Amino acid sequence: MNRAPARNLMVLLAVPAIAVLMLAFLAPLLNLANLSFYENLPGGALREVYTLASYRELISDRFYLELTRDSVLIAVEASLLALLIGYPIALFLYRTTSRWRGLLMVLAISPLFVSGVVRVFGWLVILGDTGFINGLLKWTGLISQPIALIFNWTGVVIGLAEGLVPFVILALIAGFGRLDQNIEDAAATLGANPVRRFLRITLPLSLPGILLGLLIGFVVSMSAYISPRVLGGGRLFVLATEIYNQTF
Repeated sequence: MNRAPARNLMVLLAVPAIAVLMLAFLAPLLNLANLSFYENLPGGALREVYTLASYRELISDRFYLELTRDSVLIAVEASLLALLIGYPIALFLYRTTSRWRGLLMVLAISPLFVSGVVRVFGWLVILGDTGFINGLLKWTGLISQPIALIFNWTGVVIGLAEGLVPFVILALIAGFGRLDQNIEDAAATLGANPVRRFLRITLPLSLPGILLGLLIGFVVSMSAYISPRVLGGGRLFVLATEIYNQTF
């Protein structure tokens, strides 16, 4: 069977989307990369003289190095936390045969339907000194003074992770295609307990979804602005907030 016509048709169907992507995404990035080589003048103006001065300043300035380090660490921590939360949810949604599966899927990604600003301000209420978390801990007698959960590293990681969970769930479900229940059933008949089946079968087969979820989470976290700006309280600087400050 000749599959060439089908492949050609798929390429033709992808051309409009590729063209839009090139114009709306790639072209601005290339223009921004070109501007990065222009000479900086006093007052923030640019002169069309190509130089590596901006990159030399970036590499030699300790502030920018620490800024990049902190941004990467926050993105990694938020992505890992989102993965720990999203993995069991995604695995349940992938395997369930309930007639409510569609509704459960919508509920899992429902945070995407809410503005990021609204979600972040919600975390201010939950994590504040008089918020739900500290109030519950005081009521149980575990603490006598409120724990600082906002305007610091912890608050930013929590806010970012909450926003990443829907993305991670979708990525995991897409990467669960290699999971086969028959393999796990065969392992069970050979005496493997649930923990051993998960570690030796489920987890390795779901690695593509895990890596995809971590990659998406890292990219989104590195470019996030609202959570570091609001939950960081102006005390925590990352690349996105510094780019905003330098621009305006």
